[in-house]
Amino acid sequence: MQNSFLNEKCCPDSPKWEKAVKREIPIYSRNNDIRSDFERDYTRILHCDAYRRLKHKTQVFFAPHNDHICTRMEHVTHVASVASTVAKYLGLNEQLASAIATGHDIGHAPFGHHGENCLNNLLEQKEGTNAPKKFWHERNSLFFADYIESLPDPNNYHQPLNLTYAVRDGLICHCGEIDQQGIKPREEDIDLYSIKRPGVVQPYTWEGCVVKIADKIAYLGRDIEDARAYHILDMTSYRELREIVGSTLGFERKGAHALRSGKAVNTTVLINDLIVDLCEQSSPEKGLCFSDEYFKFILELKKFNFSRIYNHWRLQEFQIYAENIIQTIFRTLMRTQVYAKNGRVSQVLRIYPKLASTFEDWLIQHSNYRHFSSHKHDFVDKKAINHYNTIEVFDINDNDSFTKCIIEYISGMTDQFAIQVYEEIITF
Repeated sequence: MQNSFLNEKCCPDSPKWEKAVKREIPIYSRNNDIRSDFERDYTRILHCDAYRRLKHKTQVFFAPHNDHICTRMEHVTHVASVASTVAKYLGLNEQLASAIATGHDIGHAPFGHHGENCLNNLLEQKEGTNAPKKFWHERNSLFFADYIESLPDPNNYHQPLNLTYAVRDGLICHCGEIDQQGIKPREEDIDLYSIKRPGVVQPYTWEGCVVKIADKIAYLGRDIEDARAYHILDMTSYRELREIVGSTLGFERKGAHALRSGKAVNTTVLINDLIVDLCEQSSPEKGLCFSDEYFKFILELKKFNFSRIYNHWRLQEFQIYAENIIQTIFRTLMRTQVYAKNGRVSQVLRIYPKLASTFEDWLIQHSNYRHFSSHKHDFVDKKAINHYNTIEVFDINDNDSFTKCIIEYISGMTDQFAIQVYEEIITF
């Protein structure tokens, strides 16, 4: 109910507040800044390069030419809208929810979840197939926020985003793929890099929990709408949608017309009904939850999306193409390690101008490759904030570190840029 979580809000009166607003290093201040800590996190994410690239990253449909198909940036905007609405109604911190939602996918790979799986497969699991994933986008969003993305300070020196603990926690704990009822935040603050699997550790704040559910609310209906635009769904699929509505919600339920008419998938009505049900059913005692009817509806709709959309043969054909793109770029760059050790990457990649310039810039900014380069830099080390040195995240002399360096470089690519680089490599 409205304001039912007011006492759980992340605010100065909360016992978690001191830890929630803590940053790894003190952040520079301005004399005329009027923003809160979480508002500042929101704008720092909004202005970083990883966020900007989301407009050309896959949500479901790869590298879409249709301007009205959802991209990763639009998805993030939907999640922020849902999370802010729910947080405001329940009496939680809307600014915190918005900041987490806006940044939750900045570490996503090109080509969506398939691209994520491709990068994970390239990091060979010596422990076996049941070993923890080495690349998962929730952890990568935290990694990009902590070590890759930067912004110029008032002196025009680049510094890390340096987000608050509550926002950083929300980035790595946002996984909404696991279906849960009664979600509640954990009590203890932990080392976020000790989390080894997505979805198994609950967020530290209620606001982080809201984003976790908002992620799911945002994509369910929109994916169906986009599938319809691309003629992915046939008449059998539309009949199945009607059966799902009838068997879970009943056609007489208010709002069930969101899917009842078959082809007319009303995304806004569907999102509204899920938000309202969540707000009506949730309480600090029960946690964040849906009614039994709507939770069953969500489960059935997810099954429908997987069987009728995500596993459609047209998407599977593109997945083969996307996998070849990622693997080709990876193999090409792995061959450059011996040249990286003596500062000659741009020379060996000179016939691939886009790849040569961007990968060498990446090495200069984030590895010890800079010691072989005369290129000037203005990045600041998070551990030496008073000394304007760059952050050396990767060691080009270490095989595992160099491999990780390439994986992270590829993960930052947009769909279109990855395709352009791939065509550079295979074109004679």
